[in-house]
Amino acid sequence: MSEIEKVYPAGLATNIQKPISDPGIEPHRVRMTDKSEKAARGAEQQIAVMFGISIVGAILAIWGFFAFPIDSLSDTRNNTLWMGIGMALSLLGIGFGAVHWAKTLMPDHEVSEARHQARTPDEARAQAIEIIKTADAESGFTRRKLIRRSLYGALAVFPLPALVIFGDLGPQVGNTLKQTIWKKGVRLVRDSHAGGTPIKASEVTLGSVFHVIPENLKDIEDHGERLNQKAKAAVLLVRVDPADLKEDPAKASWSYDGIVAYSKICTHVGCPVALYEQHTHHLLCPCHQSTFDLADHCKVIFGPAARPLPQLAIEVDAEGYLVAQGDFTEPVGPSFWDMRQS
Repeated sequence: MSEIEKVYPAGLATNIQKPISDPGIEPHRVRMTDKSEKAARGAEQQIAVMFGISIVGAILAIWGFFAFPIDSLSDTRNNTLWMGIGMALSLLGIGFGAVHWAKTLMPDHEVSEARHQARTPDEARAQAIEIIKTADAESGFTRRKLIRRSLYGALAVFPLPALVIFGDLGPQVGNTLKQTIWKKGVRLVRDSHAGGTPIKASEVTLGSVFHVIPENLKDIEDHGERLNQKAKAAVLLVRVDPADLKEDPAKASWSYDGIVAYSKICTHVGCPVALYEQHTHHLLCPCHQSTFDLADHCKVIFGPAARPLPQLAIEVDAEGYLVAQGDFTEPVGPSFWDMRQS
């Protein structure tokens, strides 16, 4: 049994007779940059070079992205190689520069403080602010303009490769969200698996509803692209009593003898609007119950949709078939942030 242990009736306990003394803080080792201003300036230049390497790496990553578009396996390898090297240099340049700055120019005095309660007194808070100011003065962040400016440049350029990559995760949409394949003179045909057949105005009876697609949809050979275009160009064709229509004089020519055509894609989240109530002339989206008034330019009368269904202007050709006067005048489907920009 050691001399620091004693036997008590209840069992074994420890009685510290010789507690370990506080060894204190090791003597401070003076660095070359502390003794020589020339060495400090040299370290400052080295840090700036590292931050400069970070900037070069970010530019290299962006160059690799555009210089080697992913069209083949070899281009993919080169794209990945140069972007990886560039982003690694950009990140490591900032990291090494920050570490070298801390090791050579920032104060390295060890500080030991007693614990205190969670609530810091106002005096301590004021002291903390003073410490921050002192640290700024000692680190030279404000005084050493070369380091500060090169660090700002490295931090500003470093995210650019990520912005380029994230901005190209998918195909560029361009104006595809604002346009469909409806064109002037394109016939309205029935949406059927056997292939759509044109619709004559005389075939549309009062209260009837037709699910319509553009006739030129069949000319698109690629199946995926055909589905994408169909998803935007789908239309509901309905005939109502012309006396029930509340038509804007500027859009009076968009209908034909009570026959109106509106986008089938709900302006909330893009569900198909397919439920028509003949007596009230209401169109209902089954997903979130947005309700549109067909007799009043499909204005929203209930639900989360924020705007009316876009109307497709129609007319009749020389053979009596219903045709489009052109494309929709506004984007179909859910709203997006720049939909009003041309």
